[in-house]
Amino acid sequence: MFELNGKVAIVTGGGRGIGKAIVLTLAKQGADVAIADVLVQEAEATASEVRNLGRKALAIKCDVSQKSDVDGMVQKVLSDLGKIDILVNNAGWDWIHPFVENTPEFWEKVIGINLKGVIYCTRAVLDHMMERKSGKIVNIGSDAGRVGSMGEAVYSACKGGVIAFTKTIAREMARNQINVNCVCPGPTETPLVIEMKEAGGFAGKVLGSMASAVPLRRLGDPQDLANAVTFMASEEASYITGQTLSVSGGLTMS
Repeated sequence: MFELNGKVAIVTGGGRGIGKAIVLTLAKQGADVAIADVLVQEAEATASEVRNLGRKALAIKCDVSQKSDVDGMVQKVLSDLGKIDILVNNAGWDWIHPFVENTPEFWEKVIGINLKGVIYCTRAVLDHMMERKSGKIVNIGSDAGRVGSMGEAVYSACKGGVIAFTKTIAREMARNQINVNCVCPGPTETPLVIEMKEAGGFAGKVLGSMASAVPLRRLGDPQDLANAVTFMASEEASYITGQTLSVSGGLTMS
């Protein structure tokens, strides 16, 4: 697909779901990968799969909503793998229910993971990338940030922020030959989505009707997103920056 031999990537939230698919696809294309995740057992299992592909892997426990965790994680990657060519800001979390039923604690968790985490991780790698005049940053947004999504008000706000943040950092970093792009999943069959569907209630009702709204008549597979991210992380996308790509089966079109 796209050659990434000799590249070193960080994937946040890479232990399962979309993140795991991204990790394994990057590794299959030749990259060594650091998996930063609060789910350390899942991260270790994914790292083992990467090593089985003949690539180096690190599993690092990291809460992206905590700047100290992020800074320590990036230093660990530089120490053990020597450089950072690619950052994929994938870590995310939400639970679907009406905004008026949210609590301030819920807001803080959603904002911390989905928006602050992207900001912290991006800032942590930029000095290194600027010094090397090279780098690829791929932020995982969401079509919720482009058009809104029922029951995901604060999450949508965060993902809209990620899209805007992507464009601004792309402008600021272009002189340093750092490409910054955003890939926006539509509804995708991840462990969290499955958990919400099985929980029923408001979340289950919303998700249960999703597939019929998608023109391609299915939810996304994590591999669908991994393919797009791998392209954005490759040299084949070297003249693409500041862009937002929806991978949503046609649910949103622009």
